[in-house]
Amino acid sequence: MSRDLSRYQRQSLFYGIGPEGQEKICKSRVAVFGCGALGTVIANTLARAGVGFIRLIDRDFIEKTNLQRQILFDENDIRENLPKAEAAKRHIGEINSEIEAEAVVADINHTNIERLIADADIVMDGGDNFELRFLLNDAAVKLSKPWIYGAAVGSYGLQMTVIPGETPCLTCVFEEPPPAGMSPTCDTAGVLSPAVNIIASYQCSEALKILSGSRERLHGELITVDVWENSFFRSKVRRNPECRTCGRGEFTYLSGSIGIGAVSLCGRNAVQLNQRTRQEIDFREIHGRLKGITDVMYNKFMMKFEVEGYEVTLFPDGRAIIKGTTDFNAAKVIYSKYIGT
Repeated sequence: MSRDLSRYQRQSLFYGIGPEGQEKICKSRVAVFGCGALGTVIANTLARAGVGFIRLIDRDFIEKTNLQRQILFDENDIRENLPKAEAAKRHIGEINSEIEAEAVVADINHTNIERLIADADIVMDGGDNFELRFLLNDAAVKLSKPWIYGAAVGSYGLQMTVIPGETPCLTCVFEEPPPAGMSPTCDTAGVLSPAVNIIASYQCSEALKILSGSRERLHGELITVDVWENSFFRSKVRRNPECRTCGRGEFTYLSGSIGIGAVSLCGRNAVQLNQRTRQEIDFREIHGRLKGITDVMYNKFMMKFEVEGYEVTLFPDGRAIIKGTTDFNAAKVIYSKYIGT
């Protein structure tokens, strides 16, 4: 597809990018993991910057509470019951019809992550949990893919860029994820949109440096920002030669030896359940079984129904989100009773 590079004139005029850098950006491929707060800002910014191909990966659907900070979505997306990845793809097409966007509605795990980043020039972290980030780190280091870490909760955020073989990886800096319940989440601390926007903007700035061929301009540090307390810190980070990931080449998250089949979703009072053996779900068959029990809505992307005070969203691969609890066992009971095992 021919591209009208004049739309990027103001960006190309910037000394750090120039026409040659813009050409490289337009030929680049980016994978964005998560289409929530960080991910929508990242996707919006990179689409406007002219990134030629953007893969949007997310397991979730849109709710009204997302609109406070997830800038690619609107109320119509909620009415249409669109998954986040599909809605993000649609809006990116409206922003920049000259680039290609791909929506992947799937849970990210050790069975699919390598395939999802294999053809990407860079991987962007738009996730909301440590398990995903350690999995991203394993896959990116193994495949030598640059990836850009970002996190935001409350008024606080962090950002770091990982270039495998050159910089520290995530495990060098955070050897283990914090114990469950020990770190703040959207459920306990909320999240401010300005904090999200700042961290995502740092992520995109780093991405544009890499994609335009200006790696020497990367900041090479761990940046922390608190927009409410007016603080900003840059911390030196160093590679750990004994790091299990980039030092010893042990990819524990990628092997599947670490990880759970149930995940508590940030800010949602909900649990996601994954089938160990993934099989295509027949929505019509389930609709027939539930017809006399509850009202059921479904399209090709998802099925929704309410039972026993819980809202159940079922996806074609058997994955389900049970809203109304953070108890894994309670969620599994609902799944077993109304969907099956």
